Amino acid sequence: MRNKNFKVNSFSEDPWRVFRIMSEFVEGFEVLSELGKAVSIFGSSRVKPNNKYYKLTEETAYLLAKEGYAIITGSGPAIMEAANKGAKRAGGHSVGLNIQIPHEQKPNKYVDTLLDFRYFFVRKVMFVKYAKAFVIMPGGYGTLDEFTEAINLIQTERIDKFPVILFGSEYWKGMLDWLRDTVLKNGSIDKEDLKIFTVVDNPRQVLEVIRNFYK
Repeated sequence: MRNKNFKVNSFSEDPWRVFRIMSEFVEGFEVLSELGKAVSIFGSSRVKPNNKYYKLTEETAYLLAKEGYAIITGSGPAIMEAANKGAKRAGGHSVGLNIQIPHEQKPNKYVDTLLDFRYFFVRKVMFVKYAKAFVIMPGGYGTLDEFTEAINLIQTERIDKFPVILFGSEYWKGMLDWLRDTVLKNGSIDKEDLKIFTVVDNPRQVLEVIRNFYK
């Protein structure tokens, strides 16, 4: 079945699309190159402010901002909002990398520096290039995408190792059991590959993992 967004002349537009891609890279590099040390925080765009992970995310971002880290999120609601809110409350720099999607995502009110992207892969580069660590809070497909891409890049040595932190052992238990009991046993990964990321359950552990890595 042909994609409903497919246009007959779409291929003729590809050369011009390259310029749009280049412009997003250039703007991202220019704006974020002076950011200093930062941590990217990912998580669900659907949880409510009374959700425990919203509150834990806000506290995590608060502690990291107090430590001197800028906080980078996808700029949207829920977990992203909580992270930007925590950074703002600590007097830190709060960054949002927004994405243009069919159901428009509006940036949350706690973002200081906002960049808008049309292309997911350009946005992903910005998350990785300017972050000293990834904090993966509970989330859905988008969160899993960011997590698995980061650990794959580290596993294949396409980027230097850096802290990738999974927050919430209870939430991620099913995936962790599957990685250990199925993927590892099948020989699809090595035992060392399970050490690429760290699992934590409270905000101070996030801070300690990052501190210990950069001692």
